[in-house]
Amino acid sequence: MASSSIKRLAVTLMEASTDKDPDVQEQIYSSLCFMGETAPKEVLEACDSYLRQHDKLVSTHRAIILRAMETVVRNSLNDLREETARVTILLASSEITKSKDVIFEWQQAASSVLVAVGRRFINSVMEEILLKFQPGILPHFFIMQTLANLSVANVFGMVPFLNSILGTMLPMLGMAKQDPMKAVFCVALQHFSESIQEYLANLDKAPDPTVRKDTFSSDLFNAYDILFNNWLQNRESKVRLAVVEALGPMSHLLPNEKLEEQLPRLLPGILSLYKKNVEPFYVTKSLCQILESAVSNESRTLEPLIDSVLSVLHTQICSSMEAPTQMLARNRNEALRCFTVLASIFPDHLLSFLLPKLETNNPKTRVGTLVVLKQVINSAASLMEGKKVLILAAVRPPLQDGSNQVRKAMVQLISAMAHHRYLEQPGGEVMLEYIIRLCCITPQSSPRRQNSQQEEVTEESVRRISINTLYLISTTVERMSHILWPYLLEFVVPIQFTNALTPVCKSLVHLGQKKQEEGVEQLLINYNVNVNLPSPHALFSRLLVVSASLEPSDGRNAAALRLLSIMQINIHPTIGQCWEQDIPPLLHFLEETNDKLHQQTAWEERLLKVGGAACGEEGLLEVGEQPAGKRDY
Repeated sequence: MASSSIKRLAVTLMEASTDKDPDVQEQIYSSLCFMGETAPKEVLEACDSYLRQHDKLVSTHRAIILRAMETVVRNSLNDLREETARVTILLASSEITKSKDVIFEWQQAASSVLVAVGRRFINSVMEEILLKFQPGILPHFFIMQTLANLSVANVFGMVPFLNSILGTMLPMLGMAKQDPMKAVFCVALQHFSESIQEYLANLDKAPDPTVRKDTFSSDLFNAYDILFNNWLQNRESKVRLAVVEALGPMSHLLPNEKLEEQLPRLLPGILSLYKKNVEPFYVTKSLCQILESAVSNESRTLEPLIDSVLSVLHTQICSSMEAPTQMLARNRNEALRCFTVLASIFPDHLLSFLLPKLETNNPKTRVGTLVVLKQVINSAASLMEGKKVLILAAVRPPLQDGSNQVRKAMVQLISAMAHHRYLEQPGGEVMLEYIIRLCCITPQSSPRRQNSQQEEVTEESVRRISINTLYLISTTVERMSHILWPYLLEFVVPIQFTNALTPVCKSLVHLGQKKQEEGVEQLLINYNVNVNLPSPHALFSRLLVVSASLEPSDGRNAAALRLLSIMQINIHPTIGQCWEQDIPPLLHFLEETNDKLHQQTAWEERLLKVGGAACGEEGLLEVGEQPAGKRDY
């Protein structure tokens, strides 16, 4: 299609953009974008020409065309010629400042065009913007918004400009009287700080590797002084929120001595915001960044403040467990990051704060504490190495808690413990038995409906997570195999663990197969050492009886048969060949037969043949024969 034809078609589409139907407007936007995929230069030039010729076109329709231009630029940036980029920059800059008032949809679209072009042509964009960013004159709201967004869209391109931008901007902070202007200055300072941090973290790739933190520290401290001491007390919540979001990234760039000097005021000031009308997530995110700055600065003034910080963070964790909203979940994650930061420098202080809270009978407090403890175990493993026995002893009180939320949190904590070798310590078996007991839960047929969202965790979900955790520990935590084998056999025979037989047997089968691969000696069980295990004939009888029922349909019978097959050498060495022939067909029957209930009698007869062969002259231990040191079941 010829260039002139494309431009005429683009103009025809834009003329239709005055249609008031939103669906029609979106279709026009999509059509312009589609044309721009094959002819970006022609479409951008047509849009530029049309907007300049139709100066009175209303802002909503101008926004549609500018949105299309931004998409075309973004999708064809690598192929865009400099002259086309220049035309687009001049138009977008003009559109931003055409009205002194803030008309969000229109001016945001124009700003987005400049940001898109600035990803590649940063010098041309900045040359135009800086003409409208002059000392002593408050810039347009969207000029500041554009500078802010450019700084994160093109870090390496923008950071070299930031020193002079900050120098021009600082006197403007005192001139800003309107809340929207204060808010956008905060956004700019936030993004400038984030951009500088990214630049400094990637100096090996940066165009100017001589850039240092102290290049910006003095200016950012002066800005911090205004934001913290004046704007943070603003009545408008949007301004307070913008200040909070800016202070976190700015703290990383403050002079070290200034940060140390400010911490005794800064931290209480941030913590006090939880009592005001500010979304907690943003407060916690900023708090975490400030804590990271203080820790990296090896702060000496942080320790006297630690108790108040821990108390507030713990409250945030506990509160976030009440309702599963997205913002509460994000706030919880940020609070957990704070605990990770503090654990890296105050591990003993942190544990002395957390562990006594496990003795409370308040489920919400226990759940929050268990969640934090799991985070610390995972994120500060080396620092917790010498405290494993202490932690194992401290987590015993929640084992008696009947709250499903506490049970779930406890199982998740035990899973983390297993991965970090806690369960190999004295007391570790208590944690394993706890999980197995939860696998035995029989959910009520008509569970009572709870009013509180906190009690949405059901007995069935607790049982399910316990089963999954037991199998996960058995199959993925390599060093747990010598703990679980043959220990799990203790739970096969006792009647109270019947409901846990399926996961227990499955875990034992996996562990036994691994032992087989390592050699027969690894599979053999020394009954004189493992004195609490069931005797071979008790184990054989139990697994055979469990296999005999075709109900319940939870795979219990198949799991029992597989374990019987794995255990043959530990039950009696002479029955291996017999079972190798008989058990696979039985398993095949369970897997392939649909109408099992009507074949219960036939199934029992087949099992009796296996049992009879095992108990024959060459079979199982005679009744009463039992290895020394065994306890009866």
